[in-house]
Amino acid sequence: MKEKVQKAIDLIRPGLQADGGDVELIDVSPDGVVKVKLTGACQGCPMSQMTLKMGIEKIIKSQIPDIKEVISV
Repeated sequence: MKEKVQKAIDLIRPGLQADGGDVELIDVSPDGVVKVKLTGACQGCPMSQMTLKMGIEKIIKSQIPDIKEVISV
């Protein structure tokens, strides 16, 4: 499962890096919760929660329907 999530994150990464940010996969729990760390310009950005939910979470869930939620740690 972790490999599938990493592949989905790799699809998102170029868009984040274009704005000076990035995302790092921390963990995928057995109950379908993905933990990520926003880095670079994404860290502390006022729009980071929207990026996390409307961007990263949406794409990961579309690629892997078993994922329930993506949270930032």
